[in-house]
Amino acid sequence: MRRFHREAGQAAPLYIAAVVGLLFLALMFFAFGQADVSRNKTQTAADAAAIAAAQESRDDLDNALREHILARDVAWLAALFNNGNVPERRDGCWGSPRFARANEARQVDCRELWDGRWGVTVDVEATKSVGKSIVEGTETKYAESKATAVVEFRCTFEPPEVPKPEDGDDDDQGKGNDKKPTLGGLECDGKDWEIDPGNLNLLPGMADLFNVRLAED
Repeated sequence: MRRFHREAGQAAPLYIAAVVGLLFLALMFFAFGQADVSRNKTQTAADAAAIAAAQESRDDLDNALREHILARDVAWLAALFNNGNVPERRDGCWGSPRFARANEARQVDCRELWDGRWGVTVDVEATKSVGKSIVEGTETKYAESKATAVVEFRCTFEPPEVPKPEDGDDDDQGKGNDKKPTLGGLECDGKDWEIDPGNLNLLPGMADLFNVRLAED
């Protein structure tokens, strides 16, 4: 009986140490879980802000597009849709901070891409710290995330066909005919759109012309 009590007394510290170790591990997992939740929320904020900025940049091209169609600027349309040249590209970053705030983050930076892609990169920081935990200093740590969104072309431009002059009509080609030649068309994901400067309501929406998606930095 004495031996049993002696062995039980020796085992008690081991049990206590094991329980303390398990509690420590549980608290560590909880701390890392807190950090993961904060990072995930901040990444969501960065994604939303980047997409919003890219969409704003895309939509801001609408007026310029219509102006060049009215001007019957075939060269500009070909450069835009067939060569990816966006001369009137605007900065859409002004509209993205509210999307970061909606996900408990603040926008730290937003900048256009200059690597050949049309898009933006946004950096955000959580407005709330990771919180107190067993890991020292987490109450002053704020999760940070970054996201990049790009605008992709969904259409190609098909220039208008140049009519061939009929025999004996080279000098009088177009005289007495006030009808302007067609401006060509757009082929968007297998669908054809005729560009009619006289009826811009038939022009596809910006979401039909350009796609916005998240991309790698």
